[in-house]
Amino acid sequence: MTGTLYVVGTPIGNLDDMPPRAVRILRSVDVCYAEDTRRTGKLLARGEANVPLRSLHMHNERARVEELLAALAAGRTAALVSDAGTPTVSDPGCRAVAAAREAGHEVLTVPGPSAVLAALSVSGFPADRFLFLGFVPRRGGERSAWIDDLRACVDTAVAFEAPGRLVTLLSELTEAGLGERAAVVCRELTKMHEETTAGSVRELASAFAAREIRGEVTIVFGDGTAGNTAGNEAPDLAVLMEEARHWSRDGLRRREIAGRLAAEFGLSRNEAYRVSLQVQEAPSE
Repeated sequence: MTGTLYVVGTPIGNLDDMPPRAVRILRSVDVCYAEDTRRTGKLLARGEANVPLRSLHMHNERARVEELLAALAAGRTAALVSDAGTPTVSDPGCRAVAAAREAGHEVLTVPGPSAVLAALSVSGFPADRFLFLGFVPRRGGERSAWIDDLRACVDTAVAFEAPGRLVTLLSELTEAGLGERAAVVCRELTKMHEETTAGSVRELASAFAAREIRGEVTIVFGDGTAGNTAGNEAPDLAVLMEEARHWSRDGLRRREIAGRLAAEFGLSRNEAYRVSLQVQEAPSE
């Protein structure tokens, strides 16, 4: 027998954003797996969904997967939810979804709210292409690599950060040469005290330094054509090509090369891609 796993999106703040289909599915499944059973329990009670509730979080997901697979193998239906938003997007659940699919069970999405898309929609930045950078690492090499990824990104980028660490991050990005990059800080999306504040990274660091910050924070960064420290003089094409060839020989892909060109030489996204494309198409020496 095969079962069905529903991956269910839930509100990121305002409970009135709960999709009707999600309520219907949560009422009908045999078991619901949740990141925080206390929080999800309140959501289920509000929707009159009287189903067994089991925890599935980063510390027990491996063990819970076996339990979930056994339920699905018996032909049962299960729902997977996170504390808020869409499961597996910087939340637990990827292992469970992959295991269920590999075992041949049906995995269906019940889409709902997402802090990533909500923040993008109010940022005013292009969202035809964007990079989701997840939660900002707290320290060490992972944090440095994260900042390098943001610096190299020529598209809009989205990240999550804890309110108590927001000013430290913005100040560190300013020191790393990204102070002039445009950004929007979205706080408490869909809740009573929802706030979006726009400015350069440097301006936002100053604005938030003098106030107490509470609630969930999502940051949207504009494209990487601003915030470089390379100066205003247009770089010579030969120099750009030589640098791009060097990075290509090192194994970087076209997008990565374009990102470095934009960050280090202040090129626009289109200019950077044009140079990287020329390097990829040029015959090897």
